[in-house]
Amino acid sequence: MRIVCIGGGPAGLYFGLLMKKLHPEHSVRVVERNRPYDTFGWGVVFSDATMAAMQEWDPESAAEIQDAFNHWDDIEVWFKGTRQRTSGHGFVGIGRKKLLNILQKRCEELGVELIFETDVTSDLDFPDADLVIGSDGLNSKIRNHYPEVFQPDMITRPNRYIWLGTNKLYDAFTFDFRKTDHGWFQAHIYKFDDKTSTFIIETTEEAYLAHGLDKMDQDGSIAFCEDLFSEVLDGASLMTNSRHMRGSAWLNFNRLICGKWSHFNGNSHVVLMGDAAHTAHFAIGSGTKLAIDDAIELTRQFQINGHGKEQIPAVLETYEDIRRVDVARIQNAARNAMEWFEVVGRRYADTLEPEQFMYSMLTRSQRISHENLRLRDKTWLEGYERWFAKKSGIAVGNDRCLPPMFTPYQLRGTTLVNRIVVSPMAMYSARDGLLNDFHIVHLGSRALGGAGLVFAEMTCVSPDARITPGCLGLWNDEQAAQWRRLVDFVHTNSAAKVGIQIGHAGRKGSTKLAWEGIDQPVSEGGWPLISASAVPYLKDSQVPKPMDRDDMDRVKADHVRAAELAATTGADWLELHCAHGYLLSSFLSPVTNLRDDEYGGSHENRARYPLEVFRAMRAVWPEDKPMSVRLSCHDWMDNGNTPEDAAIFAQMFKDAGADLIDCSSGQVSKQEQPVYGRLFQTPFSDKIRNEVGIPTIAVGAISEADHANSIIAAGRADLCAVARPHLADPAWSLHEAAKIGLTSIAWPKQYQSGKYQYEANLARAATAAPAK
Repeated sequence: MRIVCIGGGPAGLYFGLLMKKLHPEHSVRVVERNRPYDTFGWGVVFSDATMAAMQEWDPESAAEIQDAFNHWDDIEVWFKGTRQRTSGHGFVGIGRKKLLNILQKRCEELGVELIFETDVTSDLDFPDADLVIGSDGLNSKIRNHYPEVFQPDMITRPNRYIWLGTNKLYDAFTFDFRKTDHGWFQAHIYKFDDKTSTFIIETTEEAYLAHGLDKMDQDGSIAFCEDLFSEVLDGASLMTNSRHMRGSAWLNFNRLICGKWSHFNGNSHVVLMGDAAHTAHFAIGSGTKLAIDDAIELTRQFQINGHGKEQIPAVLETYEDIRRVDVARIQNAARNAMEWFEVVGRRYADTLEPEQFMYSMLTRSQRISHENLRLRDKTWLEGYERWFAKKSGIAVGNDRCLPPMFTPYQLRGTTLVNRIVVSPMAMYSARDGLLNDFHIVHLGSRALGGAGLVFAEMTCVSPDARITPGCLGLWNDEQAAQWRRLVDFVHTNSAAKVGIQIGHAGRKGSTKLAWEGIDQPVSEGGWPLISASAVPYLKDSQVPKPMDRDDMDRVKADHVRAAELAATTGADWLELHCAHGYLLSSFLSPVTNLRDDEYGGSHENRARYPLEVFRAMRAVWPEDKPMSVRLSCHDWMDNGNTPEDAAIFAQMFKDAGADLIDCSSGQVSKQEQPVYGRLFQTPFSDKIRNEVGIPTIAVGAISEADHANSIIAAGRADLCAVARPHLADPAWSLHEAAKIGLTSIAWPKQYQSGKYQYEANLARAATAAPAK
C-alpha cells in the first residue's frame, strides 16, 4: 500500500513506523508542517497500559521512551494553607519534544519517508495514496475538508488555560489552588525530564477577564502567574515555548467528537487519528495515550484482516467500531475531570474543607473509587475515613472506622443510622390506595436489610391522583391506620426510619398496572386527568385539563390532608414529589407548562404552584421532622429543564423551607434522550448540594458500596438512594457491608447465624486459589 500520514504527531509517526516495520514493502510517508526535530509543547503523560502495548508492538522505540520517562507515585495538593499528599497513583511523563524525536528517529531507521516544512491543505494532494491518515491535530484540514462526512462536534469549553514550564522539579503530581479577589486559579504541575516540569494554569473566563489577562502579552501573563504561584515555585521562574503565538497565550480547550472517522474520496481512503478525531482534556492526561492507541488498533486490524488495498474498507470499519468505545470511556472520564476544574471555585473550593476537597479532587473523573483509593494508599484513605466519621459524630478509636455510607446522618430531629435509602419504587399492588400484607413484607424486609431510610412508592393524595388503580394513597383514616402498622413494625424491629413520598400523577394517571401495559390508558374505570397544560404524555394518552384556580385549591387541600395524615402515622420523613412529569413536575418543566398566566413562563411563575403546595404541607408537618423535595434535574430535551434550571428551583424550595433535594431526572416526556451510565445522575446532586448549599440524595445506577462510599465521601450527596439492587436483594446494605469486610454492622438478632456464615463464605472465596 501507499500510505501518507498527514501530521507528524504521535499518531501519524507511530502508525507509520508500525506499518513499515511489519510490512517493509509499504510506501509510508509522514508529512509535517514544522521543521525536523522542531516541536512544541511541554510534557505528556502516559498510562501503564499504553506503555505495555508499545513494548509489545515496537520494543526498540518503547525501550528508548521508557529510558526517558519520569515516574512518580504521589499526588500533592496545596489548598487553603494545607499540603496533602497521597501515594500509589503511578504516573509516567515524558517531554513531548523528546517523544516525537524518538519516534522520528525510529521512523528514519525503518525507512519511513519524513517530509517536513510542508503544510498540507487537502488529502487530494496525494491522489496516488491508497490510505491517507488525517493525524493533523485539532484544527485538522483533512477533517475540515469533509465536515458533512466526519460530522465534527466541537465544543469550546469555558475555562482559560496557559501551558507553561519551569526548571523547578517536583517529586509528585502537584496541584496548587489559589484564590484571588476575582476567583480561583489552579496549577497542574508535573516533572517530565531531569530539568523541566510542565506548569499548566487554569481559571474561569470571569477571573481571566477581571485580572486583565486578555490585555496582557505573554510576558505579562507569566509575571502574573509567577507572583500568584510564588510559594509553590519557590523562586523558580516560568517559561513559555509559544512565542510563535501573538498576544495572550491563554487558550480554551476544545472538546471534539466526530460522528464518523473514515471516508473514501474517490482515489484514497481517508481516516482520522488522534486529536483530529477526538480530544480528551488534560485534566486526566490522555490525549497522547488516545493517539498511540489509535495507531496500534489500526495496525492490529491490518494484521488481522490483511495488508492489501482491498482490505482497507473492512479494516477502517472495525477500527472505528473498536476505538469509538474506548475513546468514549476516556472522554467521559475526561469530561468529568474537566467539569470539576471548571466549577472548582464556586462548587468545591469555597465550600469544602481541605480533607474533603482532596478526596473530591482525587475522584473527580469517577474512574477512581473509594476502594480503589484503598488499594492505592490504604493509610491515607483510612485517615480520611476517620476524619469523615468524626465529622459525622462518631467517636473514633483504633479499630477500623465506619466507611462514609455507614456513618449516621441527622436532619432536623431525625437521625438515620446510615446513609442508604430504599428508593420509592411503584409496586402497583394496592387496592383503594391501601397498604396490605405485601407492602408490610416488602418494605419491612428492606428495613430489616439494613437501610437507614425506607420509602414506599409515591403515595397519592386522592383517588384521581393515582398513576394506576394499584397505587398507594393517603386520603383517609383507614389508609393512615395501615401506614401506622408499617411504621410500628419498622420502628420495633429495625433501626431504619420510614419516609412517605406524597404526590399526584397529573397527566400520567389513569393507566394500567405496569405488567399490563406501562403508561397505557386503562380500558375501563378510568378518571379525568389534570395538568399544568393540555399536553398528553403519550399520543394515545388522555388529554389533561389545564388546571384552573378551583383545581389548584382542591389539589393543594388534598396534599395538606395527606401531610396531616402522614403526621399521625409516626413516619419520620416526608417528601413532596415534583419530578418525572407528574402533576407538580408538569408546572416546573417548559416541556409540559405552556401557560401564559402567572403560573407559566419564568422560573418564578412555573414554580409558583409547587411552592404553594410545599409551603402548605410544611406548615402542617411536624417541625422536628425533615421534608424533602424530589426534582427532575434534567429533562434530557433541547427545550426542557437543565441542571441549571434545577439549581434555580432547588434554591426556591430551600428558601421555602425544604431540608433536602432528592435529585432524579427525566421521565417528563417520551421524546427525552437521556445519557445513561454509571452514577449518571450523581452530577445533578453534586451541583445542587455544593452550589445551592442544601443536602441532597443521589439516585441512579448506584449499585454497590463502592459507589455509595465514593459519592458520600466526596460530598456529592449526603444520602444515596438505591432502587433495583434493593428489589433483587432486600438485605443489600448488610451484604455490601460484608463484601467490603465490615463485620461490625449489626444484623437482626434472628439472622445472626446467617451473618456469620455469609461473612465466612466471603472470606473463604477471597482466599481460595483460582481454578486452573
